[in-house]
Amino acid sequence: MSLYVVLMGVQGAGKGLQAKLIEERYGIPQVSTGDLFRAMRTRSDLLARKVQDIMASGQLVDDDTTNAIVADRLAQADAANGVILDGYPRNAIQAAFLEAHLREKGARVNAALLLELDLYVAFKRAFGRVTAEDGSSYNYYYNADGVDFRWTAQADEAFPPRLDAALADSGEALKRRPDDASADAIIKRIDTFLETTQPLISYFEAKGILRTIDADQSIDAVWSDIKRALSTV
Repeated sequence: MSLYVVLMGVQGAGKGLQAKLIEERYGIPQVSTGDLFRAMRTRSDLLARKVQDIMASGQLVDDDTTNAIVADRLAQADAANGVILDGYPRNAIQAAFLEAHLREKGARVNAALLLELDLYVAFKRAFGRVTAEDGSSYNYYYNADGVDFRWTAQADEAFPPRLDAALADSGEALKRRPDDASADAIIKRIDTFLETTQPLISYFEAKGILRTIDADQSIDAVWSDIKRALSTV
């Protein structure tokens, strides 16, 4: 039986980590529209050239083109038994296309998982997070053990000061996503999530496939809840 999962959640909800756990347990790949768009830059087929032209013009990729990109990805061999969709669908039009496309394949969206997180907590998770070379993640507010954090004044006195972090035992400098350093950028991402996701929550809830997961728990607790939710579908 195939398994198609739509994964939703505000920044900092832990979607990336939980998607990897779902991948490992159920043997289905994570499909991120962001990754798909970036991959189009290295291809030379008609669909890729169309996407390249749209992005070069500074326009947003339209629904029809986005749907075609996702359909192209779902046709690949590793997606034969299902996928985890991250960042897609973004609206009811895309959701309806996905349903129709899967129906033609004799499949369906089995579950829409909403990793629910208080927006203030989401902000702190994004604003305070840093990452090591090996992928380990730390946070100024929640997971600071073994890390030396310091706020460094910007040369141009811009506010807020820069957050620098290094592992206490090795001195390895930890990396921070550039967009996480901007409070304004984080708030805009939260606003975009609210604007685009709320209608989808209602959409999947009406279909009876929405599963809400409390993301303000330990990683293991969230994962246990996800496994429990998927076991019912």
